[in-house]
Amino acid sequence: MSTAAKTTTTYRALLRELPRRTLSTPTPLQHRLRDMYTSKQQQQQQQAQSGVVVDADAQESLRQHRLDQANQFAIYAKAQRVYAELVERYNPGTTLDEEERIRLTARRVGWDLPVEAGKEKDE
Repeated sequence: MSTAAKTTTTYRALLRELPRRTLSTPTPLQHRLRDMYTSKQQQQQQQAQSGVVVDADAQESLRQHRLDQANQFAIYAKAQRVYAELVERYNPGTTLDEEERIRLTARRVGWDLPVEAGKEKDE
């Protein structure tokens, strides 16, 4: 796979893990990523046109290192998203307050909590 294809793949993977927004209102992070990737492409085109070669091996090494870091971050962000989904799926009571947790625990064994004075029954 060429460097350009890897760059595009990593860029898209990063965008997939960011919070969903419409294309008309991207997040500041999406703007920053887009600017970083477009500026890299513009720099490569300018260097190719001008014929200036500034330690191409060092530049390529740095570019590959940054691409690897971005790819690792995309993988990490995906793993964190999946982990959060699994925790929510298998431990649904983690986001409940104490009263709601007690009520659901009682319902699990077939009981209904008594209605407290001053509170109406929701059902």
